Amino acid sequence: MATAEHAIPRPQIVARGVQAPARGWTSWITTTDHKRIGILYMVTTFAFFLLGGVEALLMRLQLTSPHNTLVTPQSFNQLFTLHGSTMIFLFVVPMMAGIGNYLLPLMIGARDMAFPRLNALSYWLLLAGGIVFYSSLFFSAPEAGWTSYAPLSSSAYIPNNGVDAWIYLIHLTGLSSILGAINFYATIANMRAPGMGWGRLPLFVWGLLTYSVLIIVAMPLIAVAVTLLLTARHFGTHFYDPSNGGSPLLWQHLFWFFGHPEVYIMVLPAFGIISEILPVFARKPIFGYKAIAASTVMIAFLGLLTWAHHMFATPTPIVVFIFVMLSSYVIAVPTGVKVLNWLATLWRGTVEFKTPLLFAVAMISLFVIGGISGVFLAIFPVDWQVEDTYFVVAHLHYVLVGGSVMGIFAGIYYWFPKFTGRMLAEGLGKLSCALMWLGINLTFLIQHSLGLDGMPRRVYEYPDIAHFQLYNIISTVGSFTLALGVLVTVVNVARSLRHGVVAGPDPWRGNTLEWFVPSPPPANNFDVIPRVRSVEPMKDIRRQIERQSPVADQAPAPTPTPAVPA
Repeated sequence: MATAEHAIPRPQIVARGVQAPARGWTSWITTTDHKRIGILYMVTTFAFFLLGGVEALLMRLQLTSPHNTLVTPQSFNQLFTLHGSTMIFLFVVPMMAGIGNYLLPLMIGARDMAFPRLNALSYWLLLAGGIVFYSSLFFSAPEAGWTSYAPLSSSAYIPNNGVDAWIYLIHLTGLSSILGAINFYATIANMRAPGMGWGRLPLFVWGLLTYSVLIIVAMPLIAVAVTLLLTARHFGTHFYDPSNGGSPLLWQHLFWFFGHPEVYIMVLPAFGIISEILPVFARKPIFGYKAIAASTVMIAFLGLLTWAHHMFATPTPIVVFIFVMLSSYVIAVPTGVKVLNWLATLWRGTVEFKTPLLFAVAMISLFVIGGISGVFLAIFPVDWQVEDTYFVVAHLHYVLVGGSVMGIFAGIYYWFPKFTGRMLAEGLGKLSCALMWLGINLTFLIQHSLGLDGMPRRVYEYPDIAHFQLYNIISTVGSFTLALGVLVTVVNVARSLRHGVVAGPDPWRGNTLEWFVPSPPPANNFDVIPRVRSVEPMKDIRRQIERQSPVADQAPAPTPTPAVPA
């Protein structure tokens, strides 16, 4: 048997004629290299994540006691508007774009994205959106919530310019997402390695594909909604004002036709990350590859049909509610297929309990809790009772923090050696995972009880009744535990960039093509693009090398032969 060291091709020499990568900070501003753009995305969005986390901690501190005066009511409204908008539009969605930017060409055997300059433009639009949004802090931050429901957000009710900054955030980040999604789709459709048919795409690529299609379909609707809102604020239109013939339900339909698919835009790539990690550390093939890929497509399709379950409290015919309720039940089926296949992948595997696997398992456990509470909320008589309470807050955060954020952290720990050529410390990684898992449960599990007891969301104070204060103290302690877990990862990354163990090209013995090249990859990605013969091309390459190296410990590692010139 060949050792792991000999089972990977030696670092490739950049071919003659390939320009050496530019150096210096100006090269980062002008770059069109998908890997550098991916790093810019990840660093920028993680900075926004930390900023949004600080906003969340301030809100939790305010809610520690019933009649706290740490922040004013106006400041509290601004905090939850900034927090929600930051986490969704400036962290989760673009972070998935950043990870995808770095990995997609490597995973499908391409040398770059289909449109490199368009790729760079997508990043700069995202950064511009974040700067414009946070510049509102210098005059008056938005305070209408991340959903900015009309007519509350119209100029007649909130005259400050913060809502305008929020509108420009949606336009700039939305355009960034649409251009990036078109680029992802074109790259996947046209630039796959020889032999990589649709039935051999990595499951993370399937997640990016459905992510891209959902963005292209759903994002224009929110662009229409905020454009109409902008005209209402500055040009005297009344699309959402019922006193002048408009309809607030128009805003809700436009917003939630985008807003519900947005949940799957945020979580489907995380599902793909989990599907890549589990088979590597279970040391067995993914269970039900075709079922997982098909369930990804089915979730994306059904996600476009269920937007009205965010509108159960509106005056809508019951027959519509029944259809939406049933379609919400149906969407649980492909999601359950994924969870069962993930568990089957681990079942009787030779499991290696490394940090990426622990984050992946933590994500599954937390997402299942959020999924179960989502089934409750899909029953519209139940939703009538808990709408606009902390039960909804708990459900949303179990899905997005427990699902998307934990999936992102799993991906960071899994692909950090590829990004940097260094390993993250296992001890710190496991500590971070434990703290984050505990913090998420402490923060949000108790909020289900808060909601069932009747505490409304988006309030800066509450009456001193029942167990409200105790529950809020537990939730606040949990939020700081979660923050400590994130801080441990920040320390781990900073430490490992300088002192981490050198990773080598394939430290995990992965299954997909990004592990074929050195860590970090060269500017041109591949000198020779391997031919793909299965859903696990790296296993095929290792077997070919082992057949050519009968005495693995003495023979040098040859260049794999199942490859064709690019």
